[in-house]
Amino acid sequence: MTPEQLQTAVLTFIASARLKAVGGLTVAEFGSLVVEVIRLAVAGLDTITTLDGPGKKSWALACVGTLFDAVADSCVPLLAKPIWWVVRPAVRTLVLSAAGGALEQILTLTRAAAPEPTA
Repeated sequence: MTPEQLQTAVLTFIASARLKAVGGLTVAEFGSLVVEVIRLAVAGLDTITTLDGPGKKSWALACVGTLFDAVADSCVPLLAKPIWWVVRPAVRTLVLSAAGGALEQILTLTRAAAPEPTA
């Protein structure tokens, strides 16, 4: 997979997540979307050799940040919106920190599930 193909795949995923978020999302649904975008990024980034490990991690976390910016607001009920706008930056930081930890675990699981290369 080329970097352009991966970027297109991630943007397509985020566009479909926006469609799912139109009617609102639960926190669990948002968490599921975060895990899926990390899996997509990990699977694609494993095939790209032009980035090193920290660069790949930064790219994957940027995908999570883009997803957060696109759909997180739909998880918040209307009555809580005034509070949300105050705490949103801190929640975004928390989500990115949690995603950074989850990334390591998902990387291990994704690589374990990958088929063995044949000689």
